[in-house]
Amino acid sequence: IQMWAIIREFLTCLVFAILIFVITYSNREQNSFLQVNHLRAYFLNQKQTTVDYTKINTIDEYWYWLENSFVPNIRAQQWYNGDNPEYLNEFLNDKSNRFIGWATMRQLRIKSDLCPDQRVILICEDSYSFSNEETQLFQPGWTNETIEDEVYSSSILNAFNYSTSDELDTYTYVGDFGTYRGGGYVYEFRGSLSDLETNLSALHQLDWIDEKTRAVFIQLTLYNPSVQLLTAVTLLAEFLPTGGIYTTARFEPINFYTFTSILQLVCTILYIFFIIYFMIIEIRLLFKLRLKYFYQFWSIIQL
Repeated sequence: IQMWAIIREFLTCLVFAILIFVITYSNREQNSFLQVNHLRAYFLNQKQTTVDYTKINTIDEYWYWLENSFVPNIRAQQWYNGDNPEYLNEFLNDKSNRFIGWATMRQLRIKSDLCPDQRVILICEDSYSFSNEETQLFQPGWTNETIEDEVYSSSILNAFNYSTSDELDTYTYVGDFGTYRGGGYVYEFRGSLSDLETNLSALHQLDWIDEKTRAVFIQLTLYNPSVQLLTAVTLLAEFLPTGGIYTTARFEPINFYTFTSILQLVCTILYIFFIIYFMIIEIRLLFKLRLKYFYQFWSIIQL
């Protein structure tokens, strides 16, 4: 009887492992690799040294990449023969990926603190942390005084106003040099290409990115109707207190369809039944053994 119980448990675990294998590998999308490779080459521009996102080291280089690479790429422009693009609103310049919503650029800044020994240096610029994050509202140019002679668009004004993570519906992000809160100063890439170029030029002149900047996120979601894939793109530039910039990029493809075959659907349903079955077994053992349940090695493994 004990032998048959062991065989039954072995076969149950074997079938469960096969189900996991089938579900995992049936969820792979063969076009995901090609989509990520295309977007990585498209946005990072590693083949062009002047606008290589991965080689950015200074604020000026970051602005140059923004103005000469990123912005021209997020609006569909003329075809190779000079014809204007039709029915391609909200498409990238690759003419194959379309925006879901719009791209945003979010900055996190630190407060200025006086140094303990002001004879050496007056203001200390520290690393980013939740406690020293800047959350005040500013006028363009990071001032508290209204400039009456200048008229700025609402996009520029909003870029100097802090928004919380609840307002933006964003989340905390873990970078290589810090953990960043979901709020920040946000610029939204809305409007025509000429509007974007004008706004970015104004932000550049107003020093929207300066020595107090610690992180700039560019986030966008794309949909490629040809392969029916959604892709979440996050471009993070971390600005270190020493003056350096460290850039990273994440491209996360998402399959538009959850189930692509009957086999995948059946295996998923069976997988759910197996999970319920294993839960019932463990709950019965827990009630039977009580505290002794937690002293058994395999009980911990099963959990």
